[in-house]
Amino acid sequence: MTLIEEIVRVVLIGCGATLLMDIWLMFLKRIGVQTMNFAFIGRWVGHLFHGRIAHAAIGKASPIAYETPLGWVTHYVVGIAFACLLTGIAGVAWLAAPSPGIALLVGVCTVAFPLLVMQPAMGLGVAASRTATPIRNCIRSLINHSVFGLGLFLSAVVIEQVSR
Repeated sequence: MTLIEEIVRVVLIGCGATLLMDIWLMFLKRIGVQTMNFAFIGRWVGHLFHGRIAHAAIGKASPIAYETPLGWVTHYVVGIAFACLLTGIAGVAWLAAPSPGIALLVGVCTVAFPLLVMQPAMGLGVAASRTATPIRNCIRSLINHSVFGLGLFLSAVVIEQVSR
């Protein structure tokens, strides 16, 4: 496999895993479970470009032009970055022979980013501690990132099958 093929696979795996997570989030929203507003992710990232890292409440921060598309692009870029992380940990050989264990482990571990970085920076506190239901929110994040991990594995399997 060439370097270009490896890069394309990692990008597709990251996008596929993020897409599976999005399908999961759409399902949750359809059954009445509140999910993340991607405009707020875009707002946070937009403010990062202006030197502002943390907010008391991201919902009350000044809106950013095109924050919703910026939030979605950020969401997929982060998914690709986590696929890079998986490949860095498991090695490029994993791309041709994916196994579920390491993909699920990486997916579960990625929950640290929202719990320890994004939520505090958006004014929600470490591990959603400033929300009305922090434990429920943490469990929901863990499940969502587990779905992402499953998506890493399933995407790699599909890509490997298609590439044969």
